[in-house]
Amino acid sequence: MKNTISERVADFLKNFPPFNILEENQLQKLSYEVSIIYKENNSIIFTENEEPHEYFYVVHKGAIALAKKDTTSVLDICDEGDIFGLRPLMAKENYKLEAKAHEETILYAIPIKEFKPIALENKRVGDFLIESFASNTRNPYSIKHSGKLYGISNHTETNPENKLLDLQPVRYSTNLVTCTESTKIKMVANTMTINNVGCILVVKDELPVGIITDKDIRNKIFTGLVPISGTAKEVMTSPVITYPRELTITQAQMAMMKSNISHLCLTEDGTPETPAVGILSKHDVMVAIGNNPAVLMRAIKRCRSTKRLRSIRYGVMNLLRGYLDENIPIRLVSKIISELNDAAIKQVIKIVIKNMDTESPIRFAWLTMGSQGRGEQLLNTDQDNAIIFEDVPKNKQKETTDYFLKLGSMITKELNTIGYEYCPAEMMASNPLWCHSLSEWKEVTTHWITNPGPDEVLLSSIFFDYNVTYGDKKLTDELSKHIFASVEKHPLFLTHLAGGALQNPSPTGFFRDFLVEQDGAHKDFFDLKLRALMPLIDAARVLILSHSVKSINNTAERFEKLAELEPQNKEFYLACSYASKALLKFRTIQGLLHNDSGRYIALDKLNKEEKIKLKRTFKTIKEIQELLQVRFQIKNILG
Repeated sequence: MKNTISERVADFLKNFPPFNILEENQLQKLSYEVSIIYKENNSIIFTENEEPHEYFYVVHKGAIALAKKDTTSVLDICDEGDIFGLRPLMAKENYKLEAKAHEETILYAIPIKEFKPIALENKRVGDFLIESFASNTRNPYSIKHSGKLYGISNHTETNPENKLLDLQPVRYSTNLVTCTESTKIKMVANTMTINNVGCILVVKDELPVGIITDKDIRNKIFTGLVPISGTAKEVMTSPVITYPRELTITQAQMAMMKSNISHLCLTEDGTPETPAVGILSKHDVMVAIGNNPAVLMRAIKRCRSTKRLRSIRYGVMNLLRGYLDENIPIRLVSKIISELNDAAIKQVIKIVIKNMDTESPIRFAWLTMGSQGRGEQLLNTDQDNAIIFEDVPKNKQKETTDYFLKLGSMITKELNTIGYEYCPAEMMASNPLWCHSLSEWKEVTTHWITNPGPDEVLLSSIFFDYNVTYGDKKLTDELSKHIFASVEKHPLFLTHLAGGALQNPSPTGFFRDFLVEQDGAHKDFFDLKLRALMPLIDAARVLILSHSVKSINNTAERFEKLAELEPQNKEFYLACSYASKALLKFRTIQGLLHNDSGRYIALDKLNKEEKIKLKRTFKTIKEIQELLQVRFQIKNILG
């Protein structure tokens, strides 16, 4: 008859060194002698200077902290598959460190008297132990741990792409604004204003002969050196300094510094003897470097095409990457990036409206929802947006709705052009369900609040994080006022909203091991968004709504406000705020690393430090869900 326990032990051990190099019969024999030990959180396995046990240990589930006795500084964390307590047995000396359960843990205790003969008999096992002790790592064959005492990752590595950034070609404007030498200065100034440019090229026979910048006009016209009735020839800087079009960022910077100028004229062969092909400004260089949010903001506001906006958003991603590399606080990072994203969306709307056949007939507002509405969208994820427009007479309703649906379609299309994916569930302003007048939105939200089924709760959760990106804020202020009044009249809605917040699947199973997806395209991946971020986001929303607090959408800020409102829970809410920021940062880093949304995590790609950081947030998630259960009496009301 099979001993299923020893077989399970063997199945586990064979995945980790040195057991993976044992002969099958050796592993089976050893597994038969293994004892399984359960340890509660903070319970001691052995302490410093204690005589060695008859066993060494392998972590099956949970984690063990190794530290000097009576100190708070943990020297190492052992998690799944890690061995500890073996060296003192082999060296016949007392334990040098204290081993304490870092969380609920299951250990396999392996008797040294059974293991030692195998180590002596199996040369590869012996070599592993010798190399392990010599290199001070548990697994000297691991690339990750090679040469490192505790497998701490080296964060000094830099992205080769960043190193070469300065040598990349710089983008320049091919939209040349020109005049002739005889053009009047007033006309030159008007042309520059209309085209929103800082310089104009003076050409003769299609060749560049001079350049006029804002600075030239200030220094020569305003000071009276040249009368306003003068011509371009009198105020232009000539001869014009020209360069070839294939300039790198560094070359462009050097050229500008060398001649102390802010604009370069690029020609076909780099000389004034061929026609100009573009103008490169200092501002273009700064945008290419992408390390200054103010420059990026100005660049976004100057954009006249969504194609150009898309390229600037690459700069925003570079800025984000740089901030994370410098370990800038995630709150500051999210505020800056969200402002830039908002500005980009706003500029898209302006461009689309300008290209519409007719202007907006009435007041309206563009709402961003979901993560962008909360100021937490750092990566290029999908769109969640809506339109609200002011009420019109019934006979104008269809015509007005059709106009805003068309506007919504054009904007969502251009948002897709600059990098925002379409929402798979079509929660976008191009969908009639997300494009309403103020009165219609009041009816819709009232229906959600008074009939809180699963769909209504889900839709509320998405919509109630809205933020006005463009348009008339008074419309949404009135809608918000209506929503809060409706919730006050129907408090049962909060219970259902809290119930919805508990529908997210748990991040961990027994002994806090990660629960991964069981099927589908992301099988065996950890869903960071659904299992870790959403429980905190949903909890913050329902709690802040229960306090009737308006105008705070960001999850971390909501928890901080809750800490003020409920001083008795201050410490806990601040822990929730910290956890939400830590998870947002983790997701962003993973997204940048893998060039995706950062939602699904391959656990085998994480190092131990990352796994531990992730797990630390899970306790907070569990506790906030327990608080919702008790506060909103979810079991009693929903059954």
